[in-house]
Amino acid sequence: MSKKLCIINVVGLTPRLLANAPRLASVGAARPWTSPVPAVTCTSQATMLTGTAPRDHGIVGNGWLYPDTQEVRFWQQARSLINGDIFYDRYETAKMFWWFNQATTAKYGATPKPHYGCDGSKVFDVLDWTGCDLTRQLGPFPFFAFWGPGAGIDASNWIADATALVMRTKQPQLTMCYLPHLDYDFQRLTEHDPARVAEVDAAAGRVIDAAEAIGAEVVVVSEYGLTPANRPVHLNRVLRNSGHVKVRSGPFGEVLMPTDCDAFAVADHQVAHIYVRDANQIDSVATLLQQTPGVARVVRPGEIELDHPRSGQLIALSDADAWFTYYYWLDDNNAPDFARTVDIHRKPGYDPCELFMTSKLRAGARLLQKKLGMRYKMDVIPLEATLVRGSHGLLASDPQDGPIVIGPTEPPSDMVDFPDYVHSLL
Repeated sequence: MSKKLCIINVVGLTPRLLANAPRLASVGAARPWTSPVPAVTCTSQATMLTGTAPRDHGIVGNGWLYPDTQEVRFWQQARSLINGDIFYDRYETAKMFWWFNQATTAKYGATPKPHYGCDGSKVFDVLDWTGCDLTRQLGPFPFFAFWGPGAGIDASNWIADATALVMRTKQPQLTMCYLPHLDYDFQRLTEHDPARVAEVDAAAGRVIDAAEAIGAEVVVVSEYGLTPANRPVHLNRVLRNSGHVKVRSGPFGEVLMPTDCDAFAVADHQVAHIYVRDANQIDSVATLLQQTPGVARVVRPGEIELDHPRSGQLIALSDADAWFTYYYWLDDNNAPDFARTVDIHRKPGYDPCELFMTSKLRAGARLLQKKLGMRYKMDVIPLEATLVRGSHGLLASDPQDGPIVIGPTEPPSDMVDFPDYVHSLL
């Protein structure tokens, strides 16, 4: 009989937090491990999956500029975006909510995927090819707990229960489970509440129970650790004030125009790709940003293994207590209409303010408009970047606050060695 393995990705888990997670700690030996830069979801997962650096697998962030269309796009899900071999291609796999989960070889899986109407409407749903009819058995996936102001434990609980159900029903050789719970309050709050760790530990415990029931070993990983950060840095405003960023004004606010910009930033937590159109301006743009408070370093991509065609000509790294916004407008009255909504695909950068809400009363009024069949926009996201209290993307200064791997035998100390470790267990 073939061996079985379950990999649980507990986002934001660190060695320091493990004391509050007894079920996760019971899995095996724990050690810090090294992530790529940027230490963000898509890049870290691609490195774990392929055992290569971003310069090779091509996932240089959660989003980047697509040079052929001159569009900035975040949170794309196609497995074909990753260059190179992926370890789960060799096994009968259930891939539950890990990223790059469309056009995948995983035999079973589920991933978030709303339906979009021609009138701009959106109906939340998941893609489910587990053969377990998850929505019927568990109820609708709680999308508002997966991201946005209401993000919390309900989403991770649903994913955990769905994973346990699939494992017991299908008994795949390899199961991959993604639990994002710690990502939320650790960006909202400076202090890392042990109660949040206990919540995700309980959810993971149900997956561990299912793994034990089918005779699967368990490995736990995390992608990064979140650190306190309370200084937003507006790189695109700096570049705009210097004449590099160009926008188009219209009835829905100002829109960034990558085709016309001499230089602009694609901000992703504590790391930003700086796209510079004219090579003769690279040095001057680097000098400008290096002098900006909150910017620790501006480097060429090759210095941190990001030299890939998708990368910017420069990479900005923030100070440890700072993070980069995508904001490019100079007056909030001119902000694009999507800035005040949860709109992860339209914003040309990551926006942690989507975890906050301006007013529950306003949200209630917008929901009433929706129920009455009226046109509406859920414009309840604040433009107050100072609300954010935690971030990630840099390598941890203390390994106790960085990502962790827990597993049988001796787990690897670097994410690039993860595929070999998985193969050794299977």
